[in-house]
Amino acid sequence: MLKNSIVGYGWISIGLHWLSALAIFGMFGLGLYMVDLTYYDDFYKTGPYIHKSVGVLLAFLMVARLLWKTASPKVAPLLSHQPWEVRLAHGVHQLLYVIFFMLVVSGYLISSADGSSIEVFGMFSVPSVIDSIDNLEDIAGEIHEYLAWLLIVLVVFHVLGAMKHHFIDKDNTLRRMLFPNEK
Repeated sequence: MLKNSIVGYGWISIGLHWLSALAIFGMFGLGLYMVDLTYYDDFYKTGPYIHKSVGVLLAFLMVARLLWKTASPKVAPLLSHQPWEVRLAHGVHQLLYVIFFMLVVSGYLISSADGSSIEVFGMFSVPSVIDSIDNLEDIAGEIHEYLAWLLIVLVVFHVLGAMKHHFIDKDNTLRRMLFPNEK
């Protein structure tokens, strides 16, 4: 029940999926909230600190998720899935990972552009590996914002696909990501 099988996902994959989803939505919401903060807001320093710390931990979680996905048996698509649906789902999943990691890199560049390290909830620091580059923080910030919106748009398509399978096709696509080794 912990591990994937050819017919369904195990608890580890399910947990990593939903923890990632929750963190990504939380990070997006926090990011939107932080954009409008002024210097005099109480959350002006705390919000970015939380956003950066969770971002680093989420990056580790996503690496663990990729490693688990690589080491686990590949779950076969349902027989009712059309070949184009399987290809589209695979492409969207790959794009979600690529955009997520580009988002992490751009966030890192925003935070470390001035040579500062990123403090992660007082547990450890991620050092800057670049010297100060003019305007890097602004460029990376703009890229970060566009990537965040793109990621959320793709997540919405991902959710709509799951809803289509559940409510229209009435297959077990969504149930497979809720219950371990659901066929």
